[in-house]
Amino acid sequence: MDFVRDYAMYMAIFGVFGSSWFGWAQEKPRESWRKYLGIASVFSLLLGLIGIYLSVTNWHEPSALSEAGAFKSYLIYLFAEFIVAGIGSFLLIKNKRKDYVASWVAFIVGIHFIGLKSIFQDSTLYLLATLLIVISIISVFLSKKLKVANSAITGIGAGIILFCFAILGLIRFIMA
Repeated sequence: MDFVRDYAMYMAIFGVFGSSWFGWAQEKPRESWRKYLGIASVFSLLLGLIGIYLSVTNWHEPSALSEAGAFKSYLIYLFAEFIVAGIGSFLLIKNKRKDYVASWVAFIVGIHFIGLKSIFQDSTLYLLATLLIVISIISVFLSKKLKVANSAITGIGAGIILFCFAILGLIRFIMA
């Protein structure tokens, strides 16, 4: 990937969604974690807002999504992600397994980055996918061991991963 606007969008998307995951982690964490989750959420959101600003001010720059068919493929992956995550979440809630919704969503989000690798021509998206999939699986076991909601572990893990990838977007933006 060699598109400065896409690096800014990485910051925007990963920063804002990292903040969202830190927010979801506050469903039922240990009480002593709440302050740190709030701080992490704010920093991630601030980075996302900087990414939004840089995206808007660099909108004239080329994007991987400008390539023939890339935006259509992106939308297909995005809508498929929402549909599969939504249906799975609905089924988990219906079957009284709502504690696994966060892990399910993180798992599906991770899978969707595998497809996005070819669109953005960015092999680091494979690493992002792997980390999100791993955290979605580990959180199921770790949350029981720590006696917290699954969303606490999933949210912390996904939030940290996305925040780090937002920072990577910033570094790539600066170096481009």
